Formats: sequence, structure tokens, C-alpha cells
Amino acid sequence: MKVCLGLICLLIAAVHAGADEFTSHGVKIFYTVQGSGSPVVLIHGLHSSGAMNWTLPGTTAALAQSHRVIVMDCRGHGKSDKPQTDAEYGEAMAEDVVSLLDHLDIRKAHIAGYSMGGMIALKTAVLHPERVQGLLLCGMGWLQDGSTLQAFWERIPVRERLIGGSSGSACMKGMARLAVTEAQVKALKVPAAVIVGDHDPVDRLYVQPLSQIRPEWPVTKIEGAGHLTCVMKPVFRNEVVKAIASFEK
Repeated sequence: MKVCLGLICLLIAAVHAGADEFTSHGVKIFYTVQGSGSPVVLIHGLHSSGAMNWTLPGTTAALAQSHRVIVMDCRGHGKSDKPQTDAEYGEAMAEDVVSLLDHLDIRKAHIAGYSMGGMIALKTAVLHPERVQGLLLCGMGWLQDGSTLQAFWERIPVRERLIGGSSGSACMKGMARLAVTEAQVKALKVPAAVIVGDHDPVDRLYVQPLSQIRPEWPVTKIEGAGHLTCVMKPVFRNEVVKAIASFEK
């Protein structure tokens, strides 16, 4: 029992280490900072948080051994503010990443995102390539502008809150505006990589189309991992650390 309590205390301490918040375009954004070295921004998936997606599985701590790791709660999630209209999501979520870099006086950082966070990371790289040192897409590939997948997100009806209250469906509808064009993806000069579970439907829907236009971006598949289970696997954590290190060679 004492061991379990000790582990819980350590996890709580890790989640709140360097915790802070700032305002991005009128929206409060919560974030944590751990470690030192070249900066890495970690962006979580839909209905998750920085703690759930990155810190509790141990990825934040692993990266913090050699990097300054910034873990944010996206607007609509975690301890950040939760706007209620879809116009306040989408591209605004990418701008929050840049605002966070400005707030921390960071000129350029590695940007890594899981699922929705991968959409945000790619949109950030497209809009602000000068702020991105390396781009890591996890559980995500390319949301193509004008595609049926973009239309799927556009058609989602907006409700005030969803089960669990992690974010409104306005966020889901706003995700359609995270789509980018083929020309924008091809124009990127930053080093990039993809990590996805081998049982994740995202591979077929988003990663394979990306590989067709950027075949030089390496894709690592996590064995036995689905979309929701991938982040909990130690091999995923190790591959994230390896990918970030590869951007610095």
C-alpha cells in the first residue's frame, strides 16, 4: 500500500511540475515544463489532456532527460479554457502553440502531436515553419483540405458538451479547419517522422495518403497497438525519444 501511495504521489508531482498558464488570444492555456535542453512541445489528442496523453505514460519524463519538454492542454481540454463555438477552434489551436512559444521566449521547437494533436502540429508547421525544428506526427498523418475526411469533421453537429466534459463538440467541428493542402505539405522543409499503431485505422485513413506525397518521412509502426492503446506502450515512448533525437543529427 505504501509503495502504491508513493507512486501515486510521484505521478501527481510529475503532472504538476512547472505547471503554469497564460492567455492566448483571450483563452487561458494550461501547460507544464520539465527538463532542460532543446525545447519539445507535446500536443495531446481529442478528449484527452497533456497529463493523460504524455505525462502519465512516461513519455514526458523520458524526453525530459535530454530536452526541455513543454506539455500543453489544448483549448477545450484539461485545465485550459473551453470556448463553446467552433470558430474558436481549428486554426486557433495552432496559433496557441505559437503563442506558447512566444510566451516562453522560444524561437524554435520540436513539435509533436498525437491524433488531433498531430493535426495541430502539422498545421503549425505549415503556418509557421520558421518556428518548427522537427515535426513528429503520432497516431496521425495528413488531414487533406477538400477531402471527405475534412467534410466528416465539418458535418459534426455542435452540442454544448460531450460525455465527460473534456471538450465541446465545437472543437470537433472546428478540427476541419486544421486541414492542409498537398502543396503545403510538399513545401515543408523541416525534418519529420510518423509513429502509428499497426492496428490503428488512422494508418489507412491519414498516414498512407501522407506517405504517398512525402515518402521520405519515416513511418514507425507500433506492434499490437490501436489508436487508444498506442501511447501506453513503452515502445511508443522509446520511439518518440528516438524520433526527436533524429531531428538533431
